[in-house]
Amino acid sequence: MARMIVIGAGVGGLTSAMLLARDGHDVTVLERDPAPPPSDADEAWADWERRGVNQFRMIHMFLPRFRQILEAELPDAAKEFENLGAIRYNAFAEIPADFTGGTKPGDEKFEALTARRPVAETALVRAARSSGVEIRRGTPVTGLRTGTGARDGVPHVVGVRTDAGEDLDADLVVDATGRRSQLPALLSAIGARPPLEELEDSGFVYYGRHFRAADGEMPPVMTGLLSPWGTVSTLTLPADNGTWGLGIIASAKDAALRPLRDVDTWMRTWKSYPLVAHWADAEPVDGDKVAVMAKIEDRVRTFVLDGVPVATGVLPVADSWACTNPSLGRGCSIGLIHAVALRDLLRDAPADDPTGLATRWHDVTQQTVDPWYRATLDFDRHRLAEIEAGIEGKPYDPGDPQWEIVQAMQFAAIQDGDVLRAFLKIASVLELADTALATPGILEKVIELGAGWRDAEMVAPNREELLKIVAA
Repeated sequence: MARMIVIGAGVGGLTSAMLLARDGHDVTVLERDPAPPPSDADEAWADWERRGVNQFRMIHMFLPRFRQILEAELPDAAKEFENLGAIRYNAFAEIPADFTGGTKPGDEKFEALTARRPVAETALVRAARSSGVEIRRGTPVTGLRTGTGARDGVPHVVGVRTDAGEDLDADLVVDATGRRSQLPALLSAIGARPPLEELEDSGFVYYGRHFRAADGEMPPVMTGLLSPWGTVSTLTLPADNGTWGLGIIASAKDAALRPLRDVDTWMRTWKSYPLVAHWADAEPVDGDKVAVMAKIEDRVRTFVLDGVPVATGVLPVADSWACTNPSLGRGCSIGLIHAVALRDLLRDAPADDPTGLATRWHDVTQQTVDPWYRATLDFDRHRLAEIEAGIEGKPYDPGDPQWEIVQAMQFAAIQDGDVLRAFLKIASVLELADTALATPGILEKVIELGAGWRDAEMVAPNREELLKIVAA
């Protein structure tokens, strides 16, 4: 089997490394951040420093698709999640049967296994160690090493160089350094063509806090975990050990809402949203502060141009390939889908054809995860435009039938259990919208029950009331 170096010990890197190691490959993970995870969940949350992950202590949720793949492919990692207090949470089962008609066989697929990000990474580190993956911390990669290429003008990577000047050999280098991936710069240094990069600021800002219940029970669900309320959205995300994360999402341009950085302003504002207010009736676990995250990029890179890879011997995975605004929580699920696709490709890809491997990885990426990226990007653009229209006091009418259908589907989902199931398939990264809507009878119900979505009353402050609450 092959010698492999995975750069980055985040969620994408660790899951990729374990999948490859389980297939018999010799896998070493190189991580820039020096500190290993502490021994338990609370210490991981309070003390572990991961400066390379800017969203490390922001609110997180691992969706049902992530749990589904983790249990099927990396069951030891799923057990470590539970050992550290991750919870199983089924959004469908949490909704009263009066609204859904009750659960049916198959609804277990909506179950998530979720935790705060430091706790989840601690679990993955434990599982990786037990699976034979070597993790070297405090080892930044500063260069790619090249050997004889298979094609003129296309550099072939045969290993890496660390910041200590150590040269490490590899049959394949996997870049899993996430949103901050420097792979284009590393490739440029070896004479490779630059990848095609589509990059834009997502335009959102997050104001987040974490809470813990005295009895360890999650608050009752009265609206979606992600709920739009005019010019803001709220996130209510179950986590681990009786904790959960709450977030207010706004446009980064909305200067009037920047006082949400203040705890008292944040609490006053949160409490003004009746369907989620009760989630803040608990003990804060991150002190008297609001975690703020902005300047979040939507970015995708293409490493095969006109049928020719920019380099061989190195492949991007998960957020190193593409990353999006995290409000839909899809990143880790898409990343794990991508990691499994890489493992599967390497099972039958010719070991002596690095050009073929790179081009096939491009094709596999387009087939398996690019549709999810594009759908997420489309949703983000529409939601941001809707928010900015609301700030200006204008209705949002993009003339996009697909956007109209999605809005109607959300409205119909609170009236019909089958439409809710179809909607949760999309939200859980189980099915793309076109597939979910193709279920017999669903589109007809969406059109019938969702027709009045524009006239639905918003049980929340309007824009004028929101500004008064924030400014009080």
